[in-house]
Amino acid sequence: MNELESNLVDPFGRAVSYLRVSVTDRCDFRCTYCMAEDMTFLPRKDLLTLEEIDRLCSAFIARGVRKLRLTGGEPLVRRNVMSLIEALSKHRGAGLDELTLTTNGSQLHRFADQLAAHGVERINVSLDTLDPAKFRVLTRWGDFHQVMHGIDLAARAGLKIKINTVAVRGTNEDEIEDLLRWAHGRGFDLTLIETMPLGEIDAERTDQYLPLSLVRTRLSQHFTLEDIPDRTGGPARYVRVRETGGRLGFITPMTHNFCESCNRVRVTCTGTLYMCLGQEDAADLRSPLRASRSDELLHAAIDEAISRKPKGHDFVIDRDSVPALSRFMSATGG
Repeated sequence: MNELESNLVDPFGRAVSYLRVSVTDRCDFRCTYCMAEDMTFLPRKDLLTLEEIDRLCSAFIARGVRKLRLTGGEPLVRRNVMSLIEALSKHRGAGLDELTLTTNGSQLHRFADQLAAHGVERINVSLDTLDPAKFRVLTRWGDFHQVMHGIDLAARAGLKIKINTVAVRGTNEDEIEDLLRWAHGRGFDLTLIETMPLGEIDAERTDQYLPLSLVRTRLSQHFTLEDIPDRTGGPARYVRVRETGGRLGFITPMTHNFCESCNRVRVTCTGTLYMCLGQEDAADLRSPLRASRSDELLHAAIDEAISRKPKGHDFVIDRDSVPALSRFMSATGG
């Protein structure tokens, strides 16, 4: 494979340079907008081994992926996950610009120092409220104080932290200003995310959905929001908040389709490649991965899948619609 052929380019001329890999569908929380309380997780035998995930990620890096994010479920509940992170860190400076992960923060008190030691410089932490009682209700099982302690340890270890907050109508919409001041006061970025119609949950999504266009209008009454061109490889659009000096991101799959510049694909913990978060079309990478010790079949399967990457998703939320996708975000990778 020569250099000209190595990069992954989809039918719309977008180079795929960002890979998100779920290492597990399991999570130690049951967030109300993400999961049902009574979840059935995949049998462990169906999951890729950590060695297989390393090999798969290495194949994508060889094809031009510059940013790798580990997700779940909650990635830090996967047994021996630090051995995978250590193995992947060998690509830093040798094709890979950034190795990072998204976490609910529950295990940061155990792993913050190891993450930093293995070349992870930046993490995303999901946090939707600063109220411990509300946190317990939202996550069903989460310990707010443990998460905050983990965030403190991560910051002390030198990790750059971005807080991800899902805006949920009637739940945390009155806290967003407080979350902004808290995050920026700690030197953290904050990104707000609209709810997405993935998986059957125990609530009505139309009741949860809060358009970020409305949130931005409300914030503009108290803050000066200045559009900036910053990109971190994902779908967020950023503003600088003049009063805090901090950066605020908006991920708006519902009110503003972010597909035109999509450079991302996702691989599940079973080795299924989704070319688009909002489409069901997928490709099996586990079979070619296990069929040969050579990566030739794997690369062929990746090429064929990228040739089918769609222009955009079909998300819609209304009271008469079933979820756009039956799978949960935890199954796809957050």
